[in-house]
Amino acid sequence: MARYDLAPMPTPISTEVLSLLEQAETATVGHWRQWGFCDRRIRPLLGNRRVAGTAVTVAIPGPDSTLLHHALGLLRPGDVLVVDRLGDDRHACWGGGVTVAAKAAGAKAGVVDGPCTDLEEIQSSDFPVWCRGLAPITTRVYDLGGMLNRPVSVGGTVVMPGDAVLCDGAGVLILPPGEAEAEARQAIARQERGRAIEARVQGGAKLGELSGATAKVLAA
Repeated sequence: MARYDLAPMPTPISTEVLSLLEQAETATVGHWRQWGFCDRRIRPLLGNRRVAGTAVTVAIPGPDSTLLHHALGLLRPGDVLVVDRLGDDRHACWGGGVTVAAKAAGAKAGVVDGPCTDLEEIQSSDFPVWCRGLAPITTRVYDLGGMLNRPVSVGGTVVMPGDAVLCDGAGVLILPPGEAEAEARQAIARQERGRAIEARVQGGAKLGELSGATAKVLAA
């Protein structure tokens, strides 16, 4: 008999915080934060997207996607479905049908620690998905069990249900919900300073002088 470990849906992160977070770049946060980033090989299937949402976590084994299909019916607007494949890198659990269901529920994105399939359908649905590439062998409804809204591991990072998920072209960042707003505001401020420095460089200033690098080199 299959065993399912099911927990309630997490508290959604406010739309105000998610809107702030979507103005932040993962690479900006990476200037000061060294943890919470998923393996860089988890990449976007659609380009030029940045989305933030509330993590809904699923862990499913090898060839089975029974619990994933169930979880799709629970998704809410603003959620990001985060899928732990429990080490499986052969079977694609996410394809065109899963994409349509996630988008219809109002979810913001999917993050899969494994391969996906049906790239053309995902692209035509215009629904952002981050994963470990593509595979032709798919999962089935085998009723092998799994976990819903429990802590999972995705790309070497622990994801708690209700965490903030920020995804863009550089990768995927997981943040505790209580830290998301402060990190977003710090990133936005740093990006504004960066744009000001770029404008000065375009006007003739030297980047090494502005960053202090030139002074360090000459002092040595």
